[in-house]
Amino acid sequence: MPTSSNPSPMRAIALKVTSVAIFLFMSTCIKSADNVPPGELVFFRSFFALFPVLIFVIARGELRAALKTERPGGHILRGVVGVTGMSFLFLALTKLPLPEATVLNYATPLLLVVLSALVLKEDVRLYRWSAVLVGMAGVVIVISPRLTLLSSGAGMNSNEIIGVAAALIGACFAATAMLTTRALVRTEQSATIVIYFSLTCSLFALMTAPFGWVMPTPQQWVLLISAGIAGGIAQILLTESYRHADMSIIAPFEYVSLILSVAVGYVIFGDIPTAQMLLGGLIVVAAGIFVILRERRLGLERTEAKRVSTPQG
Repeated sequence: MPTSSNPSPMRAIALKVTSVAIFLFMSTCIKSADNVPPGELVFFRSFFALFPVLIFVIARGELRAALKTERPGGHILRGVVGVTGMSFLFLALTKLPLPEATVLNYATPLLLVVLSALVLKEDVRLYRWSAVLVGMAGVVIVISPRLTLLSSGAGMNSNEIIGVAAALIGACFAATAMLTTRALVRTEQSATIVIYFSLTCSLFALMTAPFGWVMPTPQQWVLLISAGIAGGIAQILLTESYRHADMSIIAPFEYVSLILSVAVGYVIFGDIPTAQMLLGGLIVVAAGIFVILRERRLGLERTEAKRVSTPQG
């Protein structure tokens, strides 16, 4: 299915925010499944993501169409890049508090804005760059206690170093994977992209089994399967959002997960947010609201211009 010829930024934003919330639930399940290797986490997340997608396309009678693809190489590339990024991000989740891992992953939409402007030649205007920069300032405030710790020479333990490095590397791969998704949606259905992504990730993750998989406990089975199903639902919503607006519009709304992750981290994992985290979160949310209001205003202006230019019968 080609990219929609009638852009709808508000619909794209709504789909993105919904997918962010579901992805956060997925991350919570992954983090709660203690002592499971990253490759095994990726397998469960990818394999069980197939079920909601297949149920969806079968219910609509579109299974044959969903399995048809004109870009097998593009799907393989997206899967390889995606599974690499996912492995690093899951490793970061196992080493860092949920809000901190979420914050470090915010490098993804920032990289995405740059890539969409340079590679896809999307029109990124000053107000969007400004919103992203403001959001980045909020992220810096959130992680300022850790930056202070490093500058004082106190250092970090090995788990923290691994977690921070894994989160940043994962963000680089995730941004690249999203860029390949944007290219795929020009010719491929959302379900097709998600199905082949999940299949590719499952196969590559399965190859890590000889390197130390564990038998999940009953609780881990529930968490891992739930993570996979949630990931499938969120992935198709995210892919669909790319059809309705430029990546550079959608990307900043990844920041919505900051406030959600702070709440989940406190309630479930006992992570008490610092004043810097709360202040930074408010700044990031303010940047997102600015983009929403700006897009709504531009949408109204485009509608009015179209109405004025349409000949009256």
